[in-house]
Amino acid sequence: MTFNSTERLVSRLTKKTLALVLAGGRGSRLKNLTDWRAKPAVPFGGKYRIIDFPLSNCVNSGIHRVGVLTQYKAHSLIRHVQKGWGFLRGEFGEFVELLPAQQRLESNWYLGTANAVYQNIDIIQGHYPDYVLILAGDHIYKMDYGPMLAQHVKNRADVTVGCIEVPLEQAGAFGVMSINDERRIERFVEKPDDPEPIPDQPGLAMASMGIYVFSTGFLLRQLLEDADKPNSEHDFGKDIIPSLIHDYRVFAYPFREAMGKQAYWRDVGTIDAYWATNLELIDVTPDLNLYDKEWPIWTYQEQTPPAKFIFSDNGQRGVAADSMVSGGCIISGAYIKHSLLFSNVRVESDSVVENSVILPDVVIGHGCRIRNAVIDKRAFVPDGTVIGENPDEDRQRFYVSDKGVVLVTPEMLGQKLHHAR
Repeated sequence: MTFNSTERLVSRLTKKTLALVLAGGRGSRLKNLTDWRAKPAVPFGGKYRIIDFPLSNCVNSGIHRVGVLTQYKAHSLIRHVQKGWGFLRGEFGEFVELLPAQQRLESNWYLGTANAVYQNIDIIQGHYPDYVLILAGDHIYKMDYGPMLAQHVKNRADVTVGCIEVPLEQAGAFGVMSINDERRIERFVEKPDDPEPIPDQPGLAMASMGIYVFSTGFLLRQLLEDADKPNSEHDFGKDIIPSLIHDYRVFAYPFREAMGKQAYWRDVGTIDAYWATNLELIDVTPDLNLYDKEWPIWTYQEQTPPAKFIFSDNGQRGVAADSMVSGGCIISGAYIKHSLLFSNVRVESDSVVENSVILPDVVIGHGCRIRNAVIDKRAFVPDGTVIGENPDEDRQRFYVSDKGVVLVTPEMLGQKLHHAR
C-alpha cells in the first residue's frame, strides 16, 4: 500500500488533534426520553447510542485522543463510554476521556459550550495538541474529519466551521452563515428569526453543524477573553464565532460527499425527527448505511442470543416484515411491520407493532396494537393495550407529537423506574 502526500498530511494532522465532544446537554425537545439520560446517551439504530456516531467518526478519521464533556444526568452516558470505548491503547497516547463538570476553574457548572471547553483548559494544554476539534455529541452522521483539518491548514484559518445546507424553514434552529466564494464566513447568526438564504438557492440556508476546528493557541486566547466578558453567554455559536468573523480568518467547511452531493446529517432533537430517522434505517437502501464495513459505527456490544421468532400456526405466527430486529428479541406469535426493535424486546402473541421504535428491554403483552410509537427502555405494555389509533385517548396518558407519534415511558404506564437508562 502506498500513500500520497495528501494522505500523509492528513495522518499527521489527525495525530496532532484533540477532539472534544460536547455531551452535556439535556435535549429537552426529546421530552420524556431525556428525563433520565442526556441526549447523547439516547439509544439509536437498534444497538447504538447517539454519541457512538461522533466517537466512531473520530476513531475512523484517525483521531485517537478524545475528551467527552458530560454534565446533565450523565450516569448512563458515562457507563456506556466506559464499557464500549475502552479499547484504545493508553500506552500509545490513545484515549477516550470522560470530562464531567468538575468546577476546575470556577464554582459553577458548565454555562455554555465555550465555557465547558474553557473549564477544561488545563487538560487541553496538558495534551499539547496543535488543533482542537470541537464536536456536538447529539447528531447522527458519518464524517471523515481529516479533510476538514487539511482544509483548515490550507486556508491558514484560525477557525473552521463545519456546515450543511438545510431547508430555510428549519434553519432557525441552527447557526446560519453567509460565505463568500473562498468559503470565508462573512456573517453568522445563531438561531435567527429570519434566516438568510443561500444566494441562488432561496429555499436553503447554510447552517452550522456545531463542528469547529481551532488552532489550539488561538482557541485558548479566545476562551480566556470570553470568560472575562460579563455579558457573554459563553457559547461558540452565540458569542465566540460571530465575534471573530471580521478580525480573523474564519472559514466554512461544507459537508459533502465525494461527488459533491449533500452528505447525510440528522439532528434527532425532536420526537418526530428521532422516530423518522430511526425508521429510515429500515429502507432497502437507506441514506445512512450501518452495514458499511469501511466506516463502522462502534459501540458497546451487549452479549445477547440471536433474535427468535416462534409459533407458525394459522392463528398465531411470529413474523417481522420490513423491520430491523436486534439480538435477544423474542417475537412470540406477534406481527411486526416496518418497525425497529432494540435488544431484548419481547412481543407476546396476537400483538401487532407497526411503524414503531421499541427501545431495549421492552415487553409488549398479549393482544396489543401499537402504531406510530416510540416506547422507552424497560417499559412493560400490559395485555390489550392500544396505542396510536386514538390521539385523544393517547394524550390522556402519553406524549403525542405534532405529527402524531406517541411517546410511551415506563412512568407513563405507572412503572416507577428511577435509574439510569
